[in-house]
Amino acid sequence: MTATTTSPPKKDERVAELSSMGKALRRPEVGAVLGALVVWTFFAMIAPENWIGLGGFARIIDSSSTLGIMAIAVALLMIGGEFDLSAGVMTGTAGLIAGLLSTQAGMNFWLAALIALAFALLVGYINGLMVVKTGLPSFIVTLATFFILRGANVGVTKMLTDQVRVSGIDKVAGFHTARTIFNTEITIFGEKFWTAFIWWIAIAIIAAWILQRTHWGNWIFATGGDAHAARNVGVPAMKVKIALFMTTASAAWLVGIMNDVRLRSAVASQGIGQEFVYIIAAVIGGCLLTGGYGSVIGASVGALIFGMARVGIVFAGWPTDWFYSFLGVMLLVAVLVNNYTRKRAEAMTTAMAKARVESGELAKEEGEA
Repeated sequence: MTATTTSPPKKDERVAELSSMGKALRRPEVGAVLGALVVWTFFAMIAPENWIGLGGFARIIDSSSTLGIMAIAVALLMIGGEFDLSAGVMTGTAGLIAGLLSTQAGMNFWLAALIALAFALLVGYINGLMVVKTGLPSFIVTLATFFILRGANVGVTKMLTDQVRVSGIDKVAGFHTARTIFNTEITIFGEKFWTAFIWWIAIAIIAAWILQRTHWGNWIFATGGDAHAARNVGVPAMKVKIALFMTTASAAWLVGIMNDVRLRSAVASQGIGQEFVYIIAAVIGGCLLTGGYGSVIGASVGALIFGMARVGIVFAGWPTDWFYSFLGVMLLVAVLVNNYTRKRAEAMTTAMAKARVESGELAKEEGEA
């Protein structure tokens, strides 16, 4: 008997395939990763004695961690097609509520923190509900929330404490256990790190999994791409938007509590102006201002770039005012890179779809013949 061998099916050369470079360009975070490498290399040449090593890395991570947490939440919201300009001031509001309730009302810090969380979720729910029910731009709705919270933060704090700062939080019950869980110092190979970076990494992993591996992630992309079309195919777009606003508010609460336990105090002006930094970090990470496209990993890399810039400018001995000039340059470059990669990705996707259609038509003609 003669053994017969079955050759593997021949790959259809009519179906277009992306090269490794093409696949990389389709990733939203590719521009942020390249930018991070450029920034790291630049400061490594400017201030190598402080920059290269675990000490410099610890400073960068410390400066990036809470920003990274907020950038992830803001990125999810932007992918869903909305903005939250109250995200920055909400970090201060959450910290003030927990601080005032624990120091002025004598509450356990944990109970005060839970009440602050409930308030943050309520504000996020109202923001989302206002946007989906009224059709007003989220820019306007959350800008109004920003001014309301900013005024309330100062007014209530001054009314209760005669100043704009809440101190003595470290003397209330429950503070030290909260500090241990939320944000405390640990030593790794002789360098001190704040455990906020562990929260940052965990949140990034969970958010990336939700966005890429679950139906909720598909809903977020669909809602940000075209909310009307998403509703027509059964996506609960209104619920998705409200949930995303509540997610941003809860992230702001977490950062507010982290600041409380680290600084042992809360300030009425805390977080003001940071909302734009969160948005810029998300844009640097690959999120489009029009929604429907982005990456939480990219947003984390964007936050890391901010940390490198903030620390690198200090290491280089430059005036810190240059940091804001750096933000402007990075924002402009990020938008240009994002537009380029998105257009390349769209062109490649169109080419693949066209090739598949032509392949199908050709196969049909061969079958008929």
